[in-house]
Amino acid sequence: MNCCQNISMPSCVWFESGEKQNIIASIFAGILFFTGWWFIIDAEAKHANSIKAAHVCGVMASLSLIMINSVSNAQVRGETYTGGCMGPRGARLWLFLGFVIGFGSLIASCWILFANYVNDKNSQSTWPGVCLFLQNALIFAGSLTFKFGRTEDLWG
Repeated sequence: MNCCQNISMPSCVWFESGEKQNIIASIFAGILFFTGWWFIIDAEAKHANSIKAAHVCGVMASLSLIMINSVSNAQVRGETYTGGCMGPRGARLWLFLGFVIGFGSLIASCWILFANYVNDKNSQSTWPGVCLFLQNALIFAGSLTFKFGRTEDLWG
């Protein structure tokens, strides 16, 4: 008889659900968000003072993630959200502004990459610009994954 047969591991409570789409989408979105910030931390650690004020793009992308995912799809459709000063229009406007900020930070990081790192002959390395663009692209991808990868049927 094996001594390991008597050992039982406790079940993982947060992963017992029959529907795993929300769990997998949330984990994948978190990994994308973390990887985006990890790229910019790496660039700042390797090339200190190279990025300067370009960190605003990543902060705005993170704000966009919060704005986009703070509004449910039912609120945008007008099914559950009837109160407030603007009702469903306010939810749609909030979602639209979140997407505008997300796209704006992605476009700004692309602009900074090409203007300050690719076209600049004095630039020693393009890696900080690539990291800045990857940060914003991954945060935006995480935002989209978290918004559209989950279902709201289980929430009631």
